[in-house]
Order: sequence, then structure tokens, then C-alpha cells
Amino acid sequence: QVRLEESGGGSVQAGGSLKLSCAVIGNRFTNCEMAWYRQAPGKARELVSLIDSQGTTRSADSMKGRFTISQANDKNTLYLEGNGLKTEDTAVYYCAACRHRVDEYYFWGRGTQVTVSS
Repeated sequence: QVRLEESGGGSVQAGGSLKLSCAVIGNRFTNCEMAWYRQAPGKARELVSLIDSQGTTRSADSMKGRFTISQANDKNTLYLEGNGLKTEDTAVYYCAACRHRVDEYYFWGRGTQVTVSS
């Protein structure tokens, strides 16, 4: 059974950094787009960054320069590095794999909480 497992969440002070990981278990997505989304309390889920099967990355405009998505060479682990974090970055961060429509992916992780305090 394929699943995605996020890790690396936690609490950090504003201005700090964090690195999230997403382990792909039960399969190997060699030809799938993968992404990080987040959802803050009371807000809709939003894209943070994505990486396609060719390694091309794209980030939401509000995330550019602060979040970096990357992937292990074997594509079994997805990463998200955040720098200069702000309190508004507090959210549950989700890993997703294999997009079939805009903002719709076949596989989702359960999420990892990131809390940024002032």
C-alpha cells in the first residue's frame, strides 16, 4: 500500500528555519509530480511548492525566496526547506504525489504541524 509520511514539523521562532521530509513508502514515483501544500486554521489549503518529474520546481508567489522544494536522487524522499519563517507560515504541511488535476493528487500524507511563534 502506497503512503506518504511527513516528518520534521515542530515549533520554531519567527525568522528561523525548518526542513520537512516526506517519505514515499510502498512505491517509487519516478514519473509523478510531487508537491507540498499547507493549510492554516480557518483557511483553505494552498500550494507551497511543487516539483515535476523532470525536476522543474515552482512555488506559489507568496512563498518564493523562502521555501525550497527538493527531492532525493531516488525520488523516495521529498523535502521542503523554509527560511525566514513568519507567524503566518503556521499551518499543517502536507505532501502530495501524482497530480491528476489542478490541486488534486492521487496520494496525500497525513500532514505535519509547523508552528511559528513571534
